[in-house]
Amino acid sequence: MKNLLEQAIAATRDAGDLTLQYFGGSYQLADKGGGDPLTTADLAADAFLKKALLDLRPDSGWLSEETVDDRARLTREAVWIVDPVDGTREFVAGLPEYVVAVALVEAGAPTLAIICNPAAGDLYAAVKDGGTFKNGQRVFCSEIQDLAQATATVSRSEIKRGEIEPYRPHLGEIVPVGSVAYKLALAAAGECDLNFSVQPKNEWDVCAGDLLVREAGGQMLDRAGQVRAYNQADPLIAGGLAAGNQSLVAQILYHMREN
Repeated sequence: MKNLLEQAIAATRDAGDLTLQYFGGSYQLADKGGGDPLTTADLAADAFLKKALLDLRPDSGWLSEETVDDRARLTREAVWIVDPVDGTREFVAGLPEYVVAVALVEAGAPTLAIICNPAAGDLYAAVKDGGTFKNGQRVFCSEIQDLAQATATVSRSEIKRGEIEPYRPHLGEIVPVGSVAYKLALAAAGECDLNFSVQPKNEWDVCAGDLLVREAGGQMLDRAGQVRAYNQADPLIAGGLAAGNQSLVAQILYHMREN
């Protein structure tokens, strides 16, 4: 697995470098619907990763935000779950908060995860039972136990829609950050205490970050307190996810169920 991780990290870095060729420059921009942007960088990184990662594990399936879903993945023991550019809105806005997110799932659970923020020059990686690392250094989730002292990263869109307001009285600080995957990486590295969201997400948004958080001593649970089993026929995850240490996750989920 170590060799596979190193090769996957190299591919993810290369995909990140590819997006930097467009970041802050010229590219084509389209709307996938609902104000969800799609750029040349998304498609270029997706095509690059699909070839590179499937070459590493030819027996695996593929699930990506920018590739038409092939249900053959459901019959595979392993599947790559990828978001070639998570945080495209931030990419378009020129904010260094977008990432390339890559995970390998086996028997429904992520076993390898990489989240690369090419604009910031940071890379987070983990393998099952091997710990989480940021730029080669071991990292852990925050140990803060009191929600009232916790700093939580949340979605800018959810703040704009007023969906975070009910939680403000219970938290120490709320920080808007782009990219779901990036917020999970920050939680895994202890760079925030907690991440939570109220709107539905897709497997490619959270799969890599889920393993990073787990291997950093934390957990990511849905509103019902369940761990996600990945490579489902429907990759959409119902609204309500929280990630961080066990105590903070339990506390924020309690408030989420109350709202």
